[in-house]
Amino acid sequence: MADTAQAVVEENVNQTQPQNDAAAQQTQAQSVDFPEVVQADDTAAAGSIDILLDMNVPVTVTVGQTEIQVRRLLQLGPGSVIKLDRPVDAPVDLYLKDTKFATGSVVVVDNHFAVRIKQVLGLGDAGGKEVGK
Repeated sequence: MADTAQAVVEENVNQTQPQNDAAAQQTQAQSVDFPEVVQADDTAAAGSIDILLDMNVPVTVTVGQTEIQVRRLLQLGPGSVIKLDRPVDAPVDLYLKDTKFATGSVVVVDNHFAVRIKQVLGLGDAGGKEVGK
């Protein structure tokens, strides 16, 4: 019985071998030897961070938001007013990408809008660090 089972296995291997050979011809994998990494000085890494420190990042200031129906949206034109969800004296939110990092108040500097930071938030920190406290 063991001879019969072995014969069936050999027959199945012989039947699937052409398919496996075709797959092996299409995909060839090679092993690669990577050199070992040599530990670099910390001074080299410190020089690399200077590149990042000089980069500009976009900051978005959110004054407020609201939801309106599409019908109302299509009716908007010059002179239309959209009421937002925040009172005038409420702080604005500052974002880096989609992450809120600070709150502040809108001010005017040299005839341009600006934001005075009131509170800087940490990661997962709802309280944050208030300026001047």
